Amino acid sequence: MKFKREEWFTIPNLLGYFRLIMIPVFVYLYLHAETVMEYYYAAAAIGISGLTDLFDGKIARKLNQVTELGKFLDPLADKLTQGAVFLCVTMKYKWMWLLVGLFFIKEGFMGIMGLLMLRHNGRKLDGAMWFGKVCTAAIYVVLFVVLLFPQMSEQIANGIIFACALLMVWTLGCYIPVFRKMWKETAV
Repeated sequence: MKFKREEWFTIPNLLGYFRLIMIPVFVYLYLHAETVMEYYYAAAAIGISGLTDLFDGKIARKLNQVTELGKFLDPLADKLTQGAVFLCVTMKYKWMWLLVGLFFIKEGFMGIMGLLMLRHNGRKLDGAMWFGKVCTAAIYVVLFVVLLFPQMSEQIANGIIFACALLMVWTLGCYIPVFRKMWKETAV
């Protein structure tokens, strides 16, 4: 995959780099947190990253700076951020492993199907579907809530985790007919 030189320093892509930099910042803050306030700092790092994620696509479209690099960078930053937060939070909430497993199943399925589509008929899923965006937002909300309320009871945390797990399974199910339809179509 080759990206044009002028794509590297667009405003949306700079925001994407910033999101990637926030990952080790979050991990450090979370793993060294001892007080509620220190957990808030970790949550703030993710909150800032999430806000940046909300605006980079809008800025790209408004400034006509949609790039192939941005289409690669944005979901990469999403998945790496989610993965880092998942792994950190599993240290405190054992049922978070359920979301980690579903996350890898869903993303693995999406990656494999994307590659198969490209090989089969040259098609690719152009951006996330609405249900994928809802799922990503829900994952961020769940992770942000468990970060923001480190003294939350395990029962409440588990309820939130299970609700998100159901949403992830539903989202995966919604993508299956999308890929099936794409498989049947021929390249244009």
